Amino acid sequence: MTVEELIDQHGDDILRLCLLYMGERQLAEDAFQETFVRAWRHLSAFRGESSAKTWLSHIAVNVCRDMLRTPWLRMRRSVRSVEEMEHLPAPDATPRHELMDAIRALPDKYREVIVLVYVQDMKLREAAAQLRLPVPTVSTRLRRARARLAQLLSEEVDA
Repeated sequence: MTVEELIDQHGDDILRLCLLYMGERQLAEDAFQETFVRAWRHLSAFRGESSAKTWLSHIAVNVCRDMLRTPWLRMRRSVRSVEEMEHLPAPDATPRHELMDAIRALPDKYREVIVLVYVQDMKLREAAAQLRLPVPTVSTRLRRARARLAQLLSEEVDA
């Protein structure tokens, strides 16, 4: 398996994941690029214990977290519309702007479980392994994230 094959097979999903984390196309593209650079460097260490998509998603989440921890990005981080996602091929349907904005407004720990379970289509067990958390913790975060999303979306309807 080569990096080119990984990009062809999983590039859109990884870019979508980076967009949800970073909220800005340019930053997401930087994270996307760094994800595949790291994957290329560690391709020989990939043992196939998980799917390539899970492995790449794990790398992408870590890259995004690292980028968001930088003082410069913390200072300029803002919640922006994720309109760029409409230009990517969506797996099922084009995401609604309100939903994407609500996902971006969630705290990181809730946003990442939503992204992994619903956007990356991982099972709770896979998401827990990727986040290095117990399955019950991921389940609780997912429940709380859904409740917050429902609250945020109902506030938008009322406004």
